[in-house]
Amino acid sequence: MYPQENRLKKIKDFDLIVKYGHWINGSLLLIKILKLTDVKSEDLPKIIKNGSLKELKNWQNQLKIATAVGLKINKSAVKRNRLKRQIREIMRLILKDNRLQNGYYILIQPKKECLEEDYAKISQELELLLKKGKILNG
Repeated sequence: MYPQENRLKKIKDFDLIVKYGHWINGSLLLIKILKLTDVKSEDLPKIIKNGSLKELKNWQNQLKIATAVGLKINKSAVKRNRLKRQIREIMRLILKDNRLQNGYYILIQPKKECLEEDYAKISQELELLLKKGKILNG
């Protein structure tokens, strides 16, 4: 599991990432990234309750991550859950080293090809895609 403060779980947050985020495509993974400063002003009242500048700054400095593995990947829940655990562990190590920039929502979706690959290859691909999205430091 991701740390509590880094979990993307609210429906309105998923709606934002779908509406304003951009895809980064790799051979094993798809990543959808939303830079929180790019959210349009008409959606901000839905997100920020009292509209204070302090709350807006706090919201724009957060980092939230989600992993979505659908049934199209594999019908077996065991294989889907194993893939989710691998991706979460890679992201946990990246978060532990403070290598991600704040101010982003990240949605990670593996492709079918990801099932045949080993952990190291998935890790390398994920770091490459995060670098391509200019989120990864170092």
